Amino acid sequence: MKGVARLSHWLDPPCARCCVPAIPDGLEALILDFDGTLADTTPRHERALRAALQPHGHNLDHNWYRRHVGLSIHDLLAALPGGRSLPHDQIVRASRAHLLASMHDITAIACVVALLYTARQAGVRCAVASTASRVLVHPGLDALGLRHEFAAVITREDVTHGKPAPDLYLTATRHLGVPPGRCLAVDDAPDGVASARAAGIQHVITVAEGHLVPARTTAGQRQTPRCTDSARGRQ
Repeated sequence: MKGVARLSHWLDPPCARCCVPAIPDGLEALILDFDGTLADTTPRHERALRAALQPHGHNLDHNWYRRHVGLSIHDLLAALPGGRSLPHDQIVRASRAHLLASMHDITAIACVVALLYTARQAGVRCAVASTASRVLVHPGLDALGLRHEFAAVITREDVTHGKPAPDLYLTATRHLGVPPGRCLAVDDAPDGVASARAAGIQHVITVAEGHLVPARTTAGQRQTPRCTDSARGRQ
């Protein structure tokens, strides 16, 4: 399939040992979050926001940030202790400037690219559903060389409500022309998983420490992943 060869750049040998779930029969679309899912951007975003906050006398707490990963920067600033009094627009511009300046350093999460590769080979339609701004997501996809692998790229500007509301995933399913029940979603953040489920997507997996794992369904329960034989044994 045209374009699939570009994915092989990210399929390094360790990825071959990852647990990559099989695409269940009957599914017609794969929808990926971007930050922390397709792209390993969480440390970059944390550094950029910390640098943008420091001129305003605010030191971003690492543990607080990691608990709120998945929120848009506007929602992060609204939730930040003492953040409501800060100049949000100025901080957003500064943070984005830091991110754009380091876009050449962006890397993909190999196991997610392996799943994308499997989906593209199977003719499954693919989309991105990200709570981030298009001014960061589109250059990020271009830097990874993956922009043309997606039939739709949905960002925060395209919807009324971000995650955990279902808007982003619902908009992606509409652009793909595939009902939610025939989609597989991948998202690294609890709010993203909740968003996918609220959109009616029942097949949801998540990313933990660079590996694909089943998303929680209810407290104490997990789905059972289906892994390719070559992927078994990688924890």
